[in-house]
Amino acid sequence: MGTTTNLWAVALYAFLVLVIAGSMIGLSALLGERHHERFTDQPYEGGILSEGTARVRFSIKFYMMAMFFVVFDLESVFLYTWAVAARDLGWLGYGEALVFIVVLMAALVYLWRLGALDWSPDTRRKDR
Repeated sequence: MGTTTNLWAVALYAFLVLVIAGSMIGLSALLGERHHERFTDQPYEGGILSEGTARVRFSIKFYMMAMFFVVFDLESVFLYTWAVAARDLGWLGYGEALVFIVVLMAALVYLWRLGALDWSPDTRRKDR
């Protein structure tokens, strides 16, 4: 008896979701503006009109910085999950987290010494 009640509740919920979504789309199509002016199809973002093509070449530095952000941001997720379970893991878990942080710091120092975090080659020292 309990399972059929739950199935009817799920079916009713799905039906209501479809009705609400369909009515929103239908009302938008019926009541929405229909106009085509000179600048309707041109992209406009943040008050700045676009210039040129969308195929602009970016420097590799932007991609490298984004990749470093993703890698180190992912590591913060690992450390957060460790912090949630820190009491259950005990001192062994603390030691493993400490080793993890040391490896991260070593990687960061290596990338810094390599010059991967420099935005311009002029800021690098010549004696390396």
